[in-house]
Formats: sequence, structure tokens, C-alpha cells
Amino acid sequence: MKISVLTIFPEMYSPLKESLVGKALEKGLVRVDIVNIRDYSANKHKKTDDYPFGGGAGMVMTPQPIHDAINAVDPERKALRIYMSPKGKTLDQETVVRLASADELLLLNGAYEGVDQRVIDLDIDEELSIGDYVLTSGDLASMVVIDALMRYIPGVLGSEESTSEESFSEPLLEYPQYTRPQNFMGLEVPEVLISGHHAQIAAWRLKESIKLTEQRRPDLIEKYNRINETKEINKNNKNKEK
Repeated sequence: MKISVLTIFPEMYSPLKESLVGKALEKGLVRVDIVNIRDYSANKHKKTDDYPFGGGAGMVMTPQPIHDAINAVDPERKALRIYMSPKGKTLDQETVVRLASADELLLLNGAYEGVDQRVIDLDIDEELSIGDYVLTSGDLASMVVIDALMRYIPGVLGSEESTSEESFSEPLLEYPQYTRPQNFMGLEVPEVLISGHHAQIAAWRLKESIKLTEQRRPDLIEKYNRINETKEINKNNKNKEK
């Protein structure tokens, strides 16, 4: 996978060299190109923002350098072009999986009060948000997206089972995890986890996931129940056909 990140703050992306993301880049499992939008500004001072038409606080990023940067990086429009925006669809696991299947991604990061709408109309395929709050720029949001995608790039994780069992895959929050020692500060690991009985362990984990999700994310429980109801209906229909 190739990911092109367009920003006016390229120095913010040094954390990508760390952790699993850094290892994936070193191994060549994914390529991330950080593109400085200022390099494409026709303004002699490399300016990338101006006052908004109609008045208002703050500055708006001008269309020319962004448009030229996008089309220099992706001239044949092969990439899925995404603008990181608080107005976009909220990032969820389903979206992460979908984006991870793309061969090329282009992430545009706005700053100040955002970017000129004409760039979005001309050059962007979709807008994406990481939550209902506003950041000073889209750069941290882009790093969140990149980090989430990495988990679905073959070879990045030590165990391919990790992505199928983690939170939101069902959709349920992940069950509690334990490791050695068996007793810590008087707290014991649940006995079922050291029983070696895989069916009982699976049942315990599902029960704990449901309980945790009911407490913290009732919206996900509703989605989980709808999915299971649909599965049950499909199963009954298949049995009737037999």
C-alpha cells in the first residue's frame, strides 16, 4: 500500500518511525510519502492561506497549492483521496478495513479554518473525521488513520488473529486481558483462563465483551443484536429451504 499525506506541517510525522508503523515502513510493507503543500504554492512567500470571503474569524487554506500538490502526487487519480475533516463521516472499524484494502490512499490535512471548498469539490473523494471535536489541523487525525490501517497490512502484526479478535470486530468491546503473574497484589486471573478448556474460555470472553459493551457502548450492543438477529433469520431461511 502507498499512502500520500499532504500537509503544511511535515515535521509532525516523525512518530511514524516508531513502533509497529516504523517496522512496517522499514520492511517495505507500506510506503508513506509526506508531501509539503507549501512546496506547490505559486506565491513567492509560499503562502497557503488567506482571509475567508464573507468575513469571519481565522484563515482558510487557498485552493491553488493544494490542487497542484494533489495532482502532482496522484496525476492519474489512482488513489482514494480523503480530506481529514470534522465534517466527515466518523472513522469506525468497518471504514478502516475498507481503506486498508485500497492500493493507494491520499490524505489531505487542512489547518486553520479548513480548506477552500472548491478543492474538496474538484479533488476529494470523501471526508473523514476521527471524532466529534476539532483539532488545530488534520495531521493527528491522519496519523490515527495510518496507525489503524497498519493492523490490516499483511505482515505488520505478529499474529493475524489479532485483528479478528480485537474491539469493534463483532462489534463488541474487547474482553479483559491477563498475563503473568497469576496473582498480582491479591488479584487473581479468572480461573477459566488457565483451565485449558477452549470452549469455556471462548464463552467467558464473549460474555465479558457483551457485559463491557453494555456498560460503556449501548449503541454497539444495539448493532450487535441487529447483526445476530439477521444471522438467525438467514439461518432459519436456509433451514426452511432444505
